Amino acid sequence: MNEGIEKVLRKAPLFASLSEDEMRALRHRVSSRKYDRGELLFNEGDACRGLFVVGRGKIRIFKVSAGGREQILSVEGPGSSFAELPVFDGGNYPASARASEDSEVLFISRKDFHDFCREHAEVGLKVIAVVGSRLRRLVAIIEDLSFTTVRQRLIGLIVRLAEASSTRTSECVSWSRGIWDGFRPKAISTSMDATSLSGICPA
Repeated sequence: MNEGIEKVLRKAPLFASLSEDEMRALRHRVSSRKYDRGELLFNEGDACRGLFVVGRGKIRIFKVSAGGREQILSVEGPGSSFAELPVFDGGNYPASARASEDSEVLFISRKDFHDFCREHAEVGLKVIAVVGSRLRRLVAIIEDLSFTTVRQRLIGLIVRLAEASSTRTSECVSWSRGIWDGFRPKAISTSMDATSLSGICPA
């Protein structure tokens, strides 16, 4: 990883306030893994091996219905951690994770993270805060699915992803092609016309 592991960990809310000694202790428990665009990190239902912190690239967290429809839960970028919940509750991964672009992530095994949290209780409290934030996001997704139209949901997702990863120009907002992963072109074209996307221009 071009950027130092410690520098990446400092970007993650879970580890940002660790002392130098604590960071050194954590650093020895961390490994780095690379994933190509489209490569799967884990599937929903897989046994939880540990948690991840994004160092470079973007990781899409999603669920797939029995009919094959994909629901994006989040797109995690540099400094974001994910898979904290199953590390603590002993369950399997509740969703799948796939690289939206060439990515590099840090990995901490479940056992190593448990040991670290026993030594540094404040990290466990931060995990609760992160999981609480994710729960609020999931509630918002449920509200979208229950009370809004397909067209409204699609526009909302485009805006959220564009705000998180786009480059704004004087003419439009552009973003990488990976933002469209999981959407069927027909569903997009039938949900909105060109005027609905005024000021938003897919690259």
